[in-house]
Amino acid sequence: MREDFPLLERESRGFPLAYLDNAASTQKPKAVIESISDFYQTANANVHRAAHELSARATTLFEDSRSRVASFINASRPQEIIFSRGTTESINLLANSLGARLSPGDEILITMLEHHSNIVPWQMVCERTGAKLKAVGVDDHGNLDWTDLESKLTSKTKIFAFTHVSNSIGTVNPAKKMIDIAKKEGAITVVDGAQAALHHSLDMQSLDCDFYVFSGHKLFGPTGVGVLYGKYDLLCDIPPWQGGGEMIETVSISKSTYQKPPYKFEAGTPAIAEVVGLGKAIEYITSLDRARLDQNEQAIVEATLSELSLIPRVSLVGEPDARQSVISFLVEGCHPHDVGHLLDQQGVAVRSGHHCTMPLMERLRVPGTVRASFSLYSNLEDSRRLIQAVEKATELL
Repeated sequence: MREDFPLLERESRGFPLAYLDNAASTQKPKAVIESISDFYQTANANVHRAAHELSARATTLFEDSRSRVASFINASRPQEIIFSRGTTESINLLANSLGARLSPGDEILITMLEHHSNIVPWQMVCERTGAKLKAVGVDDHGNLDWTDLESKLTSKTKIFAFTHVSNSIGTVNPAKKMIDIAKKEGAITVVDGAQAALHHSLDMQSLDCDFYVFSGHKLFGPTGVGVLYGKYDLLCDIPPWQGGGEMIETVSISKSTYQKPPYKFEAGTPAIAEVVGLGKAIEYITSLDRARLDQNEQAIVEATLSELSLIPRVSLVGEPDARQSVISFLVEGCHPHDVGHLLDQQGVAVRSGHHCTMPLMERLRVPGTVRASFSLYSNLEDSRRLIQAVEKATELL
């Protein structure tokens, strides 16, 4: 599988690259890279709005990707798939469209595990509407505080937005259980699946959330494209976020009417080549034995955790009951950025900082962490290189 990813074959700082920054962005297989190049060479035209052959071909490729995404997550129909620029834009779209329904006294519930993109848009909505934002706490290990969840999720809760998998410490939330609890209170559920889409077999009809969002570049696809899944009736009911071409049915100076979903939410020229690349990435993923690869990845994560725990002055940050792909740690007396730079000098690519989860870092009483994040193509050599680099870094620091 690794041979399918050209960048994994390169060197970094004179060492073979050990790429462990997959929670930020995954590498791309040749099939995805070639699909984008092929689109521009053979089918480059705008979609939906022309009668010529190139536009028809581009439209077919674009809509085929929509159908492929719908199948990948078992949506009930392709019209439930909206293309965006990524998870952040999808959440902003929902915050603006769902926010139109909110009034003073209404509540939006999130968790302390959230990425900033699932905090700030809701804060902005609350400032405009007078609604109140609340957050479910976590324990010292990074697990949700269920007592706090049950006390804060009430009939006042209009929206419950939460992450499926934490991007900074890897906590896997029991999404189905959380959705079921929210439904009893009549809350709309928004699930941030940016870190989950590659590793979990998603089934929207079984999960039964109202909305689910994820990004292409975290599952072997291009940057600049993401997915917003929504139940069709809800998509029909909420207003569009942006206006412009394609999303309209009729326009006059006094009034406009809008198309049905998904086009209602796709104003302007979309990221056509990127959508085509996303479709190819999903085709590639579905060709893999994901269960075996995920089992292998989990074994590598467990082995890495075990080895890191043996290194003097290294402490793990967040030890949740269920973990996916991500390990965060600190070296005693050393800033995470200094550790990250020393690992980089040894060809090991990790991320250091607060990982866009400042409230969580504050709750865990750390300024940030060094984060190693794995993917389906990670191997034991990546783990070995990380351990050796951390051992050397602790000596140098």
